[in-house]
Amino acid sequence: TFSRILDWEDRTTCVLFGDGAGALVLEAQEVAEDGPGIITSRLHADGRHNELLYVDGGPSTTGTVGKLRMKGREVFRHAVVNLSSVLNEVLDDAGVSADQIDWVVPHQANARILDATARKLNLPAEKVVVTVDQHANTSAASVPLAFDTAWRDGRIKPGDLVMFEAMGGGFTWGASLARM
Repeated sequence: TFSRILDWEDRTTCVLFGDGAGALVLEAQEVAEDGPGIITSRLHADGRHNELLYVDGGPSTTGTVGKLRMKGREVFRHAVVNLSSVLNEVLDDAGVSADQIDWVVPHQANARILDATARKLNLPAEKVVVTVDQHANTSAASVPLAFDTAWRDGRIKPGDLVMFEAMGGGFTWGASLARM
């Protein structure tokens, strides 16, 4: 959990994160071509930017052991560029336009990244599931937590076309398009 790796003295970072866990369980089924399932996915990694978001390796690096380190402004810039790019890749691969998406379930990093990414794709804010105000940034748990919230409250329904997207340390980023 994030609370174990946060540097509570770093007020620019520790206030952004929360603890959480989540998973989506998928089951293989024979369905019609336009039935539920994952349509396409893309995943990227670029270790050249590891110094922007990482867990400290020990005293020889920054004098601490096992603490999250983040350069927020640079992470923001890369997040918006990388996420909008991978979302466009997935849309192109699926032959779908952004206006055909019913919902985007993004990694809940912060509201600014969610807004900026949606704007770059000309997606209305109403199509973006936002739960960062409820759970904070729970890292890998944020997408399943956001999906669960929107599924349970009835926003996402069977038949909806949903884009999932996330970005993490190192950097890694990806997106998947699925029919519910």
